Amino acid sequence: MSVFIFGMGFTAQAAARAMREFLDPDIVVAGTTRTREKADKLLRKGLKIHAFDGRAPGLMLGSDLKNATKLIVSIPPKDGTDPVLQQHRGDLAASPKLEWICYYSTVGVYGDAGGAWIDEGAPLVPSNNRSADRVTAEQMWRDFAAEKGIPLAVFRIAGIYGPGRSTFDKMREGSAQRIIKQGQVFNRIHVDDIARLTALAARQNLGGTYNITDDEPAAPQDPIEYASKLSGLPMPGEVPFEEAELSDMARSFYEDCKRVSNAAIKKALGVELLYPTYRSGLRAIFDLEAREEDN
Repeated sequence: MSVFIFGMGFTAQAAARAMREFLDPDIVVAGTTRTREKADKLLRKGLKIHAFDGRAPGLMLGSDLKNATKLIVSIPPKDGTDPVLQQHRGDLAASPKLEWICYYSTVGVYGDAGGAWIDEGAPLVPSNNRSADRVTAEQMWRDFAAEKGIPLAVFRIAGIYGPGRSTFDKMREGSAQRIIKQGQVFNRIHVDDIARLTALAARQNLGGTYNITDDEPAAPQDPIEYASKLSGLPMPGEVPFEEAELSDMARSFYEDCKRVSNAAIKKALGVELLYPTYRSGLRAIFDLEAREEDN
């Protein structure tokens, strides 16, 4: 058994570890990253890594794609198309062992729901071109999987956090902002939950579209307040949304307000989340950092 991962970033690396934990400790993991320098770093972690930036076919991918039984796609669309299908559709179509695909999408495809609870049946009304491209890419992968006759799992993922990429890191860097926008909530998801759900879905070749979110959508300031109380790090002052220093991309996230249900994936796999709330996730990260500091 082998897995090929397009886009070996933070989440995909966690998924690779989970595939070895839940499927086979000896599973062959190959994948791509954007540059040769990043590829060389990942090679030292025991992964077979190729450089692929989406603008041209990746060199030397043929053998690993041909042998892949599982495929995870963690590369965003660009200019209204999916770079993996644009550059390697023929290779994947000819892959004789491929039996399952997982495409990492985003809850941004739903757009704004005015704070209401929604599930996978909600209409797709993306608020920006970035999310609209995701809708297009999802359908491109559905069409490809249908043509090949194999199951596709589309994971619509909420805001990702985890060790090294959490509220604690932002607070230590001084970049955390306790932004106040009346009625605003976000779902989040711990990277280890994404990884575990990916591996469990791969184990049974699960098909369908699923929201990958936590159980408790919360206001953007809540995790910061909890992290400060937990760690003793200074709490940033309140900043009204209108005055917050945000990039255009960060500000665009506040255009959407919704509470996204994860009931479907939990039912499909018969599991609960490892970290169902931001509190349990941040507590786990805090405890991990404390253990690492002691060592």
